[in-house]
This record gives sequence, structure tokens and C-alpha cells, in this order.
Amino acid sequence: MSLEITDHYKYEDIAHSEGYAVVAGGDEAGRGPWAGPVCAAMVVLPTNFKIPGLDDSKKLSRKKRQKLYKEIIEHAITYGIGMASPEEIDKINILEATRLAFDRALKQLNPEPDYILLDCIKLPKLLELGIPHQAFVKGETISASVAAASILAKESRDLLMEEMALKYPGYGFEKHMGYGTKLHVDCLNKLGPCEIHRKSYAPIKAINDNIINRQ
Repeated sequence: MSLEITDHYKYEDIAHSEGYAVVAGGDEAGRGPWAGPVCAAMVVLPTNFKIPGLDDSKKLSRKKRQKLYKEIIEHAITYGIGMASPEEIDKINILEATRLAFDRALKQLNPEPDYILLDCIKLPKLLELGIPHQAFVKGETISASVAAASILAKESRDLLMEEMALKYPGYGFEKHMGYGTKLHVDCLNKLGPCEIHRKSYAPIKAINDNIINRQ
């Protein structure tokens, strides 16, 4: 199958035509940030109702993403949102933590999917469960289900980081969402890392080392 696709529902339609009844899309958000969890989502969209405007969450304005987030939750047949904590990321690495978040999202789906579309990640758990799946580069741009999962994962994580901004004031989490911006660096140099920083990440380790050396 060609990846030059204009119909966002083509891969879902192909899976249905091959006899798969419950086709889910999966994507994640938050592998790159220095703080906060990694979040994964899986979504099963209805076959008789199409949500207009689905796209890669990174291409959408926050206002548009919030609107689509509500529509997806309202109309999805089922969806799951899983997270892995900064502590889990530090313990098992970001790839395995991302897979753990996907496992947690998958367990929330009811009915269970019999086919899954993904954005460029290998999930050994699906092989163990015997669930057929397909992973694409930039899957959120060619699959409506993956795009929907991208939106749920991104918005769910942003909402959590806004809560973390209230719990850990002074870090600007509501602005940079944990990513390595200049504002984040300035806050870290002033306050040092907090509980939700990923201590295994090189920039955080370097800041911790500088703090220890100054003591």
C-alpha cells in the first residue's frame, strides 16, 4: 500500500474490508520532554461517523486540539489513555516506558481491538497477544485513528502538565509542558530539578551535577 494517501480513513477502511471489526489507532506524546510522564492513547473511531479536521496534534492550535479532544471522547466507540511516570522512565528508559503507557491504554479498550494502526513504534505486547498491527512513519498524518490518538495523548498530557504547574510553581510547566526550552533551563538553573523531572535525561543530570559541585 502506498503512503501517499489523501483519504484519512483509507487504512481503517482497508482493515474493515479484510474482516477486522474493531480497528484502533495508537500514538504517544511526551517522549522528548525533560519533565512529566509519557502518554499514549488508543482510539477506535465509529465507521458511520467521521470527525472532520483530524490531524497530527502538533499541527493543530491548542483551541482546535481541545475541540477535537472533546469530539473524539464523545464519539469514539472506545478509547484508552495510559501514562508512564518520570520514575518509570528513569528506571526502564523512555522506549520501554512508552510501551508501558501503550499497554495501559490498550487495557482500557472495550471492545478489544482486532487490528491496530500505529505511528512508527514496535509494541512487542501486540505480538504476544496476537493482535495484527501496522506501524507507519508519520502515521498521524495518514490515519484518522492514529491522528485521534495523537490528539488524545497530547491534550491529556498538556492538561496534566498544567496541573503540575500548580503543584510545582516557578517551573513554567503550563508554558513549555516539560520540554527543554530556554524558559525551562532558566527555571532549572534557579530552582534545580523537582520530583517530576526525568533524572536520567542528560540535561537534568548535568544540572544536578552542577548543583552538587556548587555545594
